[in-house]
Amino acid sequence: MKYALLGDLHSSVEDTKAVLQQIKCCASDAQIIGLGDLYECHVGKRKAKITRDISIKRAAHMPKKFAPLLTFPSVRGNQEERIMLVTGRNDFAHLPEKLLIDGAVVIHGHQWKWTKGWLPVLPKTDPPLVFFGHSHIAGLYRKGRPLPFSYGEPILLKKKRYGINAGAVSGAREWVLYDSSARTVTFMKA
Repeated sequence: MKYALLGDLHSSVEDTKAVLQQIKCCASDAQIIGLGDLYECHVGKRKAKITRDISIKRAAHMPKKFAPLLTFPSVRGNQEERIMLVTGRNDFAHLPEKLLIDGAVVIHGHQWKWTKGWLPVLPKTDPPLVFFGHSHIAGLYRKGRPLPFSYGEPILLKKKRYGINAGAVSGAREWVLYDSSARTVTFMKA
């Protein structure tokens, strides 16, 4: 099965439209899965520790043209969690923390530690592939090290553990095509 994995949309209408259009053209048979941070929270981490019960309008950037684009399942990112925290609303509580797809785990990535250089300290998962976002840095990781990749070129994954960061839709228009049958990932940029 094919999956189009995209994350860190941060309420960007134009970037999201561009990525969805490319998926429609290049991988129309792929199931689209979101990696979280669909919306942009206006409240920073520090301020969120003391801010409560503010309006959704003050808490998040939610353009009217954005919500209709979200026709696919997604995991919950830290932006959605922060929006719920500061508003006291449960708008995103239905989004799971992680999803299982063929041969892989899908999770946002704010749940684990990161090095000072923004390398993920990946947890051991079962299945051994983990797709994530959070850092806005597209990357393929094996044993804590980044591996080289080129956009548009499929990479055959050995039967080992890998971390795959799809990058960011917002600002970079990045996403990843995963073919679970062929066990390949292709980094894409619209």
